[in-house]
Formats: sequence, C-alpha cells, structure tokens
Amino acid sequence: MTKFLVAVCLFPWISFAQTSLDKAKSFYETKKYTEAEKVLKLIPEKNTDYAAARYYLGRVAFDKKDYDAASDYFEEATKANSKESEYYQWLGDTYGSIAQNANVFKQGLLAPKMKNAWEHAIALDAKNINARNSLIQFYLQAPGFMGGSIDKAKETAKQVIAIKPAEGHRQMGNVFAYEKKNSEAEREYLEMVKADPAYVSVLANFYVNQKKYSEAFNLFEDALKKNPSDFASIYQIGKTAAISGQKLEQGEVCLKKYLTYQPRPNEPSHGGANMRLGQIKEKKGSKSEAKKYFETALKLDSSLKEAKEGLERCSK
Repeated sequence: MTKFLVAVCLFPWISFAQTSLDKAKSFYETKKYTEAEKVLKLIPEKNTDYAAARYYLGRVAFDKKDYDAASDYFEEATKANSKESEYYQWLGDTYGSIAQNANVFKQGLLAPKMKNAWEHAIALDAKNINARNSLIQFYLQAPGFMGGSIDKAKETAKQVIAIKPAEGHRQMGNVFAYEKKNSEAEREYLEMVKADPAYVSVLANFYVNQKKYSEAFNLFEDALKKNPSDFASIYQIGKTAAISGQKLEQGEVCLKKYLTYQPRPNEPSHGGANMRLGQIKEKKGSKSEAKKYFETALKLDSSLKEAKEGLERCSK
C-alpha cells in the first residue's frame, strides 16, 4: 500500500492524469468551444481517442450551426470507428439539418444518406431511440419518392413504444397530429402520460395548439402543486397566458419568476421568457413596456421571430 502511494505521488499521471479528450469534453460541456476545438484538433489520427475527438469536433460545429463542417467531422468519426451508434445518429441528424435549407436536388442527394445513417445507428444499437425518432421525422417530412411514408412513421413509433412506452406514444401522437387526426393524437398523448407523468407538458402543449387553454392551464397548475419548483411548468403557464390572452396576471408573475432561474441547455431561454412577457404586456395594452421586453428578448436571442414581429407592432 505504501509503495502504491509513493508511486502515485511520484507519478500522478499513472492513475489520475486527465486525457486531452477529457479536457476537451469539459470545455465542450461548458460551451467553451474555442478551447475545446484547440485541444481536439491536436489529437492525432493514430491516437485511440481520434474518433471521439472528431465526433466532439462535429458536436461543436453542429452547436455553432456550421453543419457542413459538422458533417465532415462526423463522417471522419464513423470512418475511424464504425461501431459507435451515436456517431451515425449525429451524422444523419446533420445531413437532415443541411437538407432543411437545401434545394430539392440537394435534398434528393441527402435523403438516402441521412436515412442510411440512422438505420446504421439502429443496427448498431437497437435501443437508440433518438435515431428512431429522427427516422420518424424523415418519414413524415420527406416526399414519397424520397422515402417518406406515414405507414413507416407509425411502424417506427410502434418500435419506440416497445423500447420506451411514453416516448413511443409521444411519437405516435405526433404522427396523428401531423395527419390532423386530433382525437387519435390526444388518445396517444394520454397513454404517454399514463406511462410517464413527466411527459405531461407534451399533452398540455397539444391542448394549447388545439386552443383548449383551460385543459392546458389545469395540467400545468396541477404539476406545479405537486412541485412548486417545477420551472418548466412555471414557464409554460406564462407562455400559455401570452398565447391565449387568458390569466395574464398569473402568466406575468410566472415568467418573472422564471427569469430568476438559470435554464439548462434544453430548457426555454431567458430570451423566450422576455418575449412572452412582451406579448403579455402588449395584450394588457402597455406597448411601451412590451417594446422593452421584446428588445431584451432580441438582445438575448436575435433569431426570435415573434419578438421581432412584436417589436415592429409596438414601434408603430
């Protein structure tokens, strides 16, 4: 034991050295993209971490919306390690992101590539739900001659139900909603919540889209009674108020409370909360206050279309 401690003290790299990849991942997770890229690009091709390094370079490029660079990195990652399901999933997702703003000819070239990438990801890991979900979106959005198919979307949703029931019912609900079969969609969303109550916001947002605002408010308020620190529901009450024009005072209180909270990466942003506050103030007839919130929202996130439109209305 003593010899081991001496060895560790003299040669700490034996057990506790942080690899370049670990360091880069830490930078990536804290959104220090420039630092992450510098470390990742220094990992040589012969290094065992090379494939993972190219993968994380792809993730950085994807987060920066540089999808062409991201696809190159993910392609390199899959060539360096053809056994990693997640690499193929992200490659397919990146092709899909490129296709969204491409012309029809390029979309036709990308369609089989993204589909093959997701299918490869599933072949490597049958439980890769993200790849199956991406396939569902592909089947819904692609025209028939590119491989789109409602029936295939439903079949893939059934596969997700077998792996993770709540997520599968959510996806099936999304398919029915796409078909505008609202009663069937609601049935699936209700099954989703039975399988996992944590999905209640999906059902509530469905009600918002159907303009069934009372049902939506009830769901969010029930969730908040069970957990007063449920900031997702706090935000959603504010958003629903902003959209519906109902319960405006409660919505304003909730959104201001949300601004005291630091959202996690996949949660609504402060930019979005300010935008919804602007909409509430506008509905309450205070254009000057609404304008300030819209301006703040755009400073935080210049891509918020509804904030731009609100600012234009309140500036007239």
